[in-house]
Amino acid sequence: MQLELLNDQGQATSRVEAPDTVFARDYNEALVHQIVVAFQANARQGTRSQLTRAEVKHSTKKPFRQKGTGRARAGMTSSPLWRGGGRIFPNKPDENFSQKVNKKMYRAGMASILSQLVRDGRLAVVDSIGIEAPKTKLLAAKFKAMGLDSVMVIADRVDDNLALASRNLANVLVVEPRYADPLSLVHYKKVLVTKGAIEQLKEMFA
Repeated sequence: MQLELLNDQGQATSRVEAPDTVFARDYNEALVHQIVVAFQANARQGTRSQLTRAEVKHSTKKPFRQKGTGRARAGMTSSPLWRGGGRIFPNKPDENFSQKVNKKMYRAGMASILSQLVRDGRLAVVDSIGIEAPKTKLLAAKFKAMGLDSVMVIADRVDDNLALASRNLANVLVVEPRYADPLSLVHYKKVLVTKGAIEQLKEMFA
């Protein structure tokens, strides 16, 4: 499999060899959907908290007499059937949203995404990504010269200059291969992979 090699102006100057096991696999939509949903679910935090019928503010006085009113029998106002009553199955902070994905499935799903990005023309290779100083303006100018407005960079090594310069750009994400996630690969319009990162991706997902 050969991938486009871009220069500093975003033009394809040549092609580089890449492993078919990572960049030329069939697209498995069901598997990709599963790992993306699992990634989002595993990132969720249990921050919701609702009250049970024991926790809501209420009186234990019987609202009205048991018989003769023509209404349903009621013992106290904390009943879940009442307005202002507690919830039957309330959400609590210890709620667990995590989903398990087997390693083999995850590797196959990531390779499937990378392969589809290549077919769609959304993935390309660069020799390296680097700037002289930790300045956001320098990195923004580099991507502007390449004609990129939404880009994920998978670099074999992310130094301090690159990390500091990229963290304040809304549509730019710079990560090492081990931190590449399925949601970001799908989200960004363009994915740039450095030459050194190709071998790491092969070891991880082949």
